[in-house]
Amino acid sequence: MLENPKRYTITAALPYTNGPIHIGHLAGVYVPSDIYARYLRLQGKDVAFICGSDEHGVAISMKAKKEGITPQQVIDKYDGIIRQSFLDFGISFDNYSRTSSKIHHDTAQEFFRKLYEQNDFIEEVTEQLYDAKADQFLADRFVTGTCPKCENPEAYGDQCERCGSTLNATDLINPKSTITGETPILKSTKHWFLPLDRYQDFLQKWILEEHAKDWKVNVLGQVKSWLDDGLKPRAVTRDLDWGIDVPVEGAEGKKLYVWFDAPIGYISATKEWAAREGKNWEDYWKKDDTKLVHFIGKDNIVFHCIIFPAMLKAEGTYILPDNVPANEFLNLEGNKLSTSKNWAVWLHEYLQDFPDKQDVLRYALTANAPETKDNDFTWKDFQARNNNELAAVFGNFINRVVVLTNKYYNGIVPTPNEFSEVDEQTLAELKAYPAVISSSIERYRFREAQMELMNVARLGNKYLADEEPWKMVKENPERVKTQMYVALQIASVLTTLCEPFLPFTSKKLTKILNIEVNDWNLKFEKWDLTIAGHQIGQAEILFAQIEDTEIQKQIDKLEATKKANVMENQVVEPQKETSTFEDFSKLDIRVGTILEAEKMPKANKLLVLKVDTGLDIRTIVSGIAEHFSPEEVVGKRVTVLINLAPRALRGVESQGMILMTNDKEGKLVFVNPDADGVANGALIS
Repeated sequence: MLENPKRYTITAALPYTNGPIHIGHLAGVYVPSDIYARYLRLQGKDVAFICGSDEHGVAISMKAKKEGITPQQVIDKYDGIIRQSFLDFGISFDNYSRTSSKIHHDTAQEFFRKLYEQNDFIEEVTEQLYDAKADQFLADRFVTGTCPKCENPEAYGDQCERCGSTLNATDLINPKSTITGETPILKSTKHWFLPLDRYQDFLQKWILEEHAKDWKVNVLGQVKSWLDDGLKPRAVTRDLDWGIDVPVEGAEGKKLYVWFDAPIGYISATKEWAAREGKNWEDYWKKDDTKLVHFIGKDNIVFHCIIFPAMLKAEGTYILPDNVPANEFLNLEGNKLSTSKNWAVWLHEYLQDFPDKQDVLRYALTANAPETKDNDFTWKDFQARNNNELAAVFGNFINRVVVLTNKYYNGIVPTPNEFSEVDEQTLAELKAYPAVISSSIERYRFREAQMELMNVARLGNKYLADEEPWKMVKENPERVKTQMYVALQIASVLTTLCEPFLPFTSKKLTKILNIEVNDWNLKFEKWDLTIAGHQIGQAEILFAQIEDTEIQKQIDKLEATKKANVMENQVVEPQKETSTFEDFSKLDIRVGTILEAEKMPKANKLLVLKVDTGLDIRTIVSGIAEHFSPEEVVGKRVTVLINLAPRALRGVESQGMILMTNDKEGKLVFVNPDADGVANGALIS
């Protein structure tokens, strides 16, 4: 870990421009990196906080095909949406660039060319998956199949999203082309490979030995797993029609692999920023006194901890990351976030339903951050975080301080009298908090740091509750001046300490208290952040209560999504052989009512039913006992095939058949006109 760096380069994972940003992205990467960057700026540090749109690769091509537009139209559309979402949520990038820019194409090609000229690549003709019907090689994301490690039947050609394993398309079991659905064939093609095995010993020493104590256990664990399996050469070029041209002779029609070009996007974005700001970009990437930190999600660990460092090591002039504090995944209401299934909370939609509540979401996501293991976002927890913590603790304290100051002193900060022992203890505890929160932030424990921030507000609430200035004002008004002065110092400290976590709230507080955000270390001698005689403003609600109806609306929206996914993904049985009307007319199907029901002895699946068919009351044995109890079916109106030849089942003659189907979960459903769960095309059997 680099001590006392002169400058910081902070990167946040480049989001794919094939869709908008959701809460999983915010929780995993962008809020933690923004907290860190804002904190360092308050420390007076030299910071370059870098990100940009990742606009190459198969995901873009797939989106373009699906929407019937060009890849350029896709990236322009989503780059705009993503940029606005980051702006709306206060993600304070120093530069947000695009990998479609000329400066990035030039930088990526220059990087490749240098490694090529140094003979750092292996050039090989290999067998790659090819879709003969589409007449094209299949890049990673154009192939799905069964993961060889966890047997997930929907793994992609580059990664299994269930177990997180990084794959090659040829590793998949029973691969299928996502373009035509055909089984691909193997066909020869030439590509350039980065021989990762050359860097095995270097990576082992650098990460697992030198960073064993300061990197996250989840990151170390995934890196160790890869290294234990033994690194192998990995292709850095692809047969694609969208991306950056491979800049060497004999590579016509080939593009740089997106995971080769994307991390170089951090470098090109820094170049762009430095040129605009009149800085030297190389200071932020090539000086040993620069601290480089990558903020990513767990699905990007291998690329940022193995492949990109190997690239930087091979190039030879770049520094390596000081830390890669990757987060795990955030789930939503118990299910994995899925953009394809619309199982997500999209940031632009959130602000439509909860205007001006950016900090509430930032707070809830940080409080529940998946820092070392997967975590779950629920709307009920979101509501509780707002109502029971932000509103009841933070907002309540600020409101009481401001209201009382305006009530007693017309908003003018009173001159304190002699501090009591309680005052001194409270101020001493307050003075310790910046260092406490710093310690957590610098160890990338943002959830812990935010909890300590809230403890400052709790300190203020406890002080007011114990001192009761609203009672003391009648007995000893001079004492109340000191009490309110102390309370105002706590409020002033909160203005600065909350800025990395709750930037919009911090801005409101500066207006209410009529002060500026201070230096993080709060270098004051006499507790005069808000000096006596200073005029503050009027109180305003920082965090309004979120009502049950608002939360239920969000839960209902997700339930509607779940139902839509069920209908969209249902498998409909194919049509049977053609039959004639005469065939059908032989079937005598009647409406009946079940009068009695009991379990068949020694048969787990069978119920013995007495059914009123309108013609008679007959016995029917039905294999529905695993889905319905006898009590559930008595009185049920059913559809009955009554002219089925009788059949003896365990000694009981069955004189017909109850018509049933299955819902998406496989549960039996009675075939009735008013039955729930019967979708169009369900097989009646």
